[in-house]
Amino acid sequence: MQGAQRNSLRLLQWMMAASLALPIALFAIASTISYTSTKDVADREIERSLDVAHEHALKVFETIDRSLAELNEVVRGLPDEIIRSREPALHRRLKRLTDSLPQLKSAWIFDAGGKSLVNSLVSPPPELSFADRDYFYAHIDQNIGTFIGASLTPRPPYQGARFFGMSRRRDSDDGSFIGVIQASVLPEYFESFYARIGSAPGSFFAMGRADGEVLAHFPRLDGNLRLDPGGPVGRNIAANPEHGLITVAWPSDGIERRIGYRRIAEYPIYVSAGLETSAIRARWFVTMGQHLVFGVPATALLFLLLALAFRRTQHLQAEAARRREAEEALKHSQRLEALGQLTGGVAHDFNNLLTVIRASVDLLNRPQLSEERRQRYITAIADAVARAAKLTSQLLAFARRQTLKPEPFDVGERLQSLHDMLATLLGPAIEIVMRLPAEPCLVNADASQFETALINMATNARDAMQGKGRITFTVHAATAVPDTLAQLTGSQNLSKLGFVSVAVSDTGVGIPASRIGRVFEPFFTTKQVGHGTGLGLSQVFGFARQSGGEVTVESEVGQGSTFSLYLPRAAPDLLPQRLAPHTAPAVAGSGMSVLVVEDNIELANFAADGLTELGYSVTLVDNATDALAELVVDADRFDVVFSDVVMPGMTGLDLARAIRDRGVGVPMVLTTGYSEALSENGSLGFDVVQKPYAIDELSRVLHRAARLRRVRDGAAE
Repeated sequence: MQGAQRNSLRLLQWMMAASLALPIALFAIASTISYTSTKDVADREIERSLDVAHEHALKVFETIDRSLAELNEVVRGLPDEIIRSREPALHRRLKRLTDSLPQLKSAWIFDAGGKSLVNSLVSPPPELSFADRDYFYAHIDQNIGTFIGASLTPRPPYQGARFFGMSRRRDSDDGSFIGVIQASVLPEYFESFYARIGSAPGSFFAMGRADGEVLAHFPRLDGNLRLDPGGPVGRNIAANPEHGLITVAWPSDGIERRIGYRRIAEYPIYVSAGLETSAIRARWFVTMGQHLVFGVPATALLFLLLALAFRRTQHLQAEAARRREAEEALKHSQRLEALGQLTGGVAHDFNNLLTVIRASVDLLNRPQLSEERRQRYITAIADAVARAAKLTSQLLAFARRQTLKPEPFDVGERLQSLHDMLATLLGPAIEIVMRLPAEPCLVNADASQFETALINMATNARDAMQGKGRITFTVHAATAVPDTLAQLTGSQNLSKLGFVSVAVSDTGVGIPASRIGRVFEPFFTTKQVGHGTGLGLSQVFGFARQSGGEVTVESEVGQGSTFSLYLPRAAPDLLPQRLAPHTAPAVAGSGMSVLVVEDNIELANFAADGLTELGYSVTLVDNATDALAELVVDADRFDVVFSDVVMPGMTGLDLARAIRDRGVGVPMVLTTGYSEALSENGSLGFDVVQKPYAIDELSRVLHRAARLRRVRDGAAE
């Protein structure tokens, strides 16, 4: 009995120790998890701020660049005397430009000696030389395109805020230097923008040149700052020149910050956004303080209850034997109460963790912009989405990872239908000649990508001719194919029907032999900054290869270029069978039952609502496992299954294989924006609806799949 009593006291002591040790251990684990989560949230916030700052700076520099190019065109070929004679009108034009662009302080036109011919500040301009300014002398020896100078202060009699110059060289007809077009850009414009978007404590923004010269800084600096290329920031940028995320003590104030940086397109400019590490730690302290607010009282209460139980146990052990059973019952009750308190404390801590996670998600969507700017950015986002979708399509086509939608079509007829659009795109100074065959030349390829390829080749030809000349489109059945095509596919695998050749010839400047081997590389371009992405011809290359064809180029400097696209020829009898479904309008559901499998609830609701309005009966599940369970229970309830491909756990392709393997007689329609599995292995014979899709397109595909099932089952409509 005494041994049992000693054991019970020892147990209470262990429980008292555990009541402190376990919450401390849980708190330590929660602290580690929370700190990691807080840093991850901060990194994502930095990346979002960097996206905004990068997009803003890119738009500003592109706008100024275009304005300088327009000014250069206005005075191109004009002698200095003519410019001086037109100085009042040109002064008014420059002043309108600077008034319309808040980022500009002034705009200037200089002669070859560095004297101002015209500026937006004073008319007529004083006889001062600015030949010692970097934005001027950088252009004297060679044409370097757009130059972005260091931060400068105005030269008397001019006054005002500091600025940095963006300038372009003025050339004569023979290419000699005759002056400079320059715009003075206000760093405070960027700093004011950073102040508006950097509302979080410890926010940091900077913009600087690749040589380390800092042009704009938030918080604002009293003087100029140049980063040492051999310092910690310079070494990190040298190791990862395009973008990166670093933790570093900033040279201007020695404050440690978490900073993300990114280069602005082809400009030698970097933007950076960051947070002070002390601010990140402060967020973590607040989070852990919330744990302590509830955890410490709960732990203290548990410890006090156990201490009380220990003291009462000692007191009860001294009582008479008749109370021993009651004492044991009491100790048992106290143990259960202590365990209950401990369990409640642990559950509360985990609920706090979940609350922090949810609050972090809400912070990601916290509005920080005025309504006017929000609406403007919404419009910009919509435009960017369209450009991004096109760019993604081009990149995926070059990588041959895009899921194409091949369909038979007549190349000559499709090219003829593009004539008016090409005429508008190329401009009135371009003569378009089309040489089309008398007989149909059918191919089985993605029509949209084919049209994009033609537009990219035509646009490339237009730029090569500088907007003036003749472009000839020639379509014919190829009697010979390039050697590279035979090497890629093997001579025995070449199309039995031959190939269709689409040649686009221009009268442009031609391509040097040293560059002709690189024209299909992604991002390779000979155009000036802001005049091309270098992805147009890479899209043509990717589309041709993915379609089982090839694209070649023949060019001679001064004699123009010819790009030839080869696509496998298709049998003529395929055309009427495949065109009909694509010309039909949306099909009413008429009670047709659809099982929609989509893990994105917003997209799932969109599809379900649209199909319901068309009269479909929709059953919605958010994962493939539940969908398979629904089909196993009663597959006859459904006429068709519509499933996303990319889902956690079992994918849409896994679900399709499971349905096929189990012999479930319900047709399957897949949807995806991009799936590596589809791009590598194909759709396994299932219909695929490409995201983003329209409800009418979806209804036609679903109706066709369900109708084919009825035909197979002997119940044709």
